[in-house]
Amino acid sequence: MKTTILKTLLTGLSLLLLSGVFAQDPAAIVQEAQDRLNGDYSIAELKMTIIRPDWQREMQMKSWSRGTDYSLILVTGPARDKGTAFLKRDLEMWNWQPSIDRVVKMPPSMMTQSWMGSDFTNDDLVKQTSIAEDYTYKMLASESVGGLDCYVIELFPKEETAVVWGKLKMWISKVDYLQMKTEFYDEDGFLVNTMLGLDVKDLGGKKLPSRMEVIPADEAGHKTVIEYLSLRFDQPVEESFFSVQNLKRVK
Repeated sequence: MKTTILKTLLTGLSLLLLSGVFAQDPAAIVQEAQDRLNGDYSIAELKMTIIRPDWQREMQMKSWSRGTDYSLILVTGPARDKGTAFLKRDLEMWNWQPSIDRVVKMPPSMMTQSWMGSDFTNDDLVKQTSIAEDYTYKMLASESVGGLDCYVIELFPKEETAVVWGKLKMWISKVDYLQMKTEFYDEDGFLVNTMLGLDVKDLGGKKLPSRMEVIPADEAGHKTVIEYLSLRFDQPVEESFFSVQNLKRVK
């Protein structure tokens, strides 16, 4: 009898260990991918290219972040946009517009609006929405994206949270947890944008996609590309850096 009980316990333990290896937790996978991209701190230089059927426009930017609660984005070019800056502290966001010498506090209703005329929204750029806290997760399948085997995970907003998207679908690589593809759906379940992670490189000591492309579902010939020119995770950024006063003078 004791042998039977022991055998049953060992069999159950073996199954649990196997399930830990093969049945991955989608929430943990998404969190690992987010942590890998954000880090405790980050400082980056980026180039954004807005592509339309009959024109395209480039912008240069610097960004600083402290976890997911604080971020500051400064436009450094072209000349007509230089000095424009965006600050996010927790759930609040401000925009500094040097051309009119004014700081504007942005209401939640503006989170869905286009950022600087691109296919990104204000929410995308300042990461106001916390994926870890505001969504639930469902593992769907495994698929290959960019030659990498990926987990396919569906994310649904929790009922008590106000978020921009009605659903997200993410493809995260099984090795290195890279965000290779994300689909953004509206509240009615229609695909709005697809974001691709491309050109995986070593950035700040981490392997990450160095280029992101956002492609609207219903606007042929429209695309926005963001490229990392540099990215650092080793330089702490103090909380005091993310102030409205600094928004006006950061360079």
